[in-house]
Amino acid sequence: MRALRITLIVVVILGGLFVLADRLAVGFAEDEAAEQLKTTENLAATPDVSIKGFPFLTQMASGELDDVEVGIEDYEATAGTGGETIRIAGLKANMKGVQFSGDYSSATAATATGTASITYDELLKTAQSEPTEVGPGVTAHVVGLSDGGNGRIKVAVEATVLGVKLPNPVYVLSSVTAEGDTVKVHADSLPSFGGVDIAESRARDITDFEQRIDGLPGGIQLDKVEAAENGVEITVKGSNVRLAG
Repeated sequence: MRALRITLIVVVILGGLFVLADRLAVGFAEDEAAEQLKTTENLAATPDVSIKGFPFLTQMASGELDDVEVGIEDYEATAGTGGETIRIAGLKANMKGVQFSGDYSSATAATATGTASITYDELLKTAQSEPTEVGPGVTAHVVGLSDGGNGRIKVAVEATVLGVKLPNPVYVLSSVTAEGDTVKVHADSLPSFGGVDIAESRARDITDFEQRIDGLPGGIQLDKVEAAENGVEITVKGSNVRLAG
């Protein structure tokens, strides 16, 4: 009995030491991966990197991690060819099958899925914000975006008719979709500007707009998009996603 008790104590101690070593190793790897991702994507702040699964040491020995979660609070994505950017908030990505080099200088995920958001104020920068003539004696421009319910955006349009600004904005409900690397906002019905008939194409020059997003980290792509309470919620996906290197 005494020998069995000693053996059990040794096993517990060795197991504890293994767990401690494993957690220390995974913490070091997470820090290294976060710094590499920060450098690769030129981030202002260090992202959160969490390596899932236990034990980590056996995954490290194989050169492939089963599951890695990455969180970036604010990301400036490129938005077209003119050097414009758009701020992506709360980007969280789940990476599967991450192969990495021994010094963590390069890492690539077989697949990735994630979520993020674009605030309405950020998306508003894309809309026609300067008064534009849409018909005889009528100018209009978008002044606000908000949640319209049922996955739609409520677009507020301010109009001036024959030199007189309408006392209240005109509101239209719009659908939002993702097509390729572009978020598109399309009015479900056209507004009426003080009873003046406006050609549909001219009205849509104001109400409809789009935002290209082609610079998400690691080469992930837009998948779906939906209007929510505080902004547009997007889902992303990708394959052979580069985390570092």
